[in-house]
Amino acid sequence: MGEVFAGGFALLVVLFILLIIIGASWIY
Repeated sequence: MGEVFAGGFALLVVLFILLIIIGASWIY
């Protein structure tokens, strides 16, 4: 169960980083 949670958390972090990059692209 811990591995599944870690995998989901890692995916969430990746999506969050992509969101920041896309947001920065929109700002600039």
